[in-house]
Amino acid sequence: MQQFMVPVLSLLLLLASLNHTAYAQPLVLPLVDTHIHYSHDAWDMLPPKKAVQVLKDAGLKKAFVSSSSDQGTQLLYKVAPELIVPVLRPYRKRGELSTWFKDESVIELLENKLATNTYAGIGEFHIFGDDAKLPVMQAVIRLASQYKIFLHAHSDTEAVKYLFDQNPNIKVLWAHSGFEQPHVIDEMLANYPNLSADLAFRYEHSSNGKVHDEWLALFKKYPLRFMLGTDTYAPERWYYVIDHADWSREWLATLPQDLKQNIAYKNAQTLAQWALKDKR
Repeated sequence: MQQFMVPVLSLLLLLASLNHTAYAQPLVLPLVDTHIHYSHDAWDMLPPKKAVQVLKDAGLKKAFVSSSSDQGTQLLYKVAPELIVPVLRPYRKRGELSTWFKDESVIELLENKLATNTYAGIGEFHIFGDDAKLPVMQAVIRLASQYKIFLHAHSDTEAVKYLFDQNPNIKVLWAHSGFEQPHVIDEMLANYPNLSADLAFRYEHSSNGKVHDEWLALFKKYPLRFMLGTDTYAPERWYYVIDHADWSREWLATLPQDLKQNIAYKNAQTLAQWALKDKR
């Protein structure tokens, strides 16, 4: 009889240990960050493997990455293709955000990159007002439609309207939700079913771990349209990636389960899967 007691006891101890581990290490809500930049001035401070580790330490399932130049995105994608969702920025270097849409050589740059590498979208780019009607922007819309990828637009409402006027079938991820108030975001999402919004560099929707009522109503009205984002627009912003993820989990925890998961990762995951279908 004693010979059977040892393995049984060992099994019980193992199960107890696993049970204790499950309680000691609660599941962390996975997130997708749709607004990460890894531009050239961050590479020395944070080499690719360390940058990827920051994203993993934040508990990210995926990170949408665009960079000035695109080499930064490719560096991270090479290290962690399962983590990085590559997005093509039309900037060769910093300082082009107010000139790129007037530079027709950008069209050839994008065409060559799209023909060579895998991308889920074009952006994040800055475009405002009537500039969204210029030939370079028209080409960007054409390429997005041709490659079945989304646009990540840092734009005012006027520019977003012009994008959809040119092609209502494109998908647009509205960076920072346009820095607009909830009632304006509501109107835009109602008018443009292919428009989604990221919450990068937006903090006013939550305080003390609670979502404010007008934002909560907006999230509930459009449960499939909002996504998270940090915006590492400068190298030092990388220090906030983990903190931002933790802060996001605090207010997400107050939402209904389905809505919480949608904003945390499902909406972004759906967009990435659509854009990358048959491309990898």
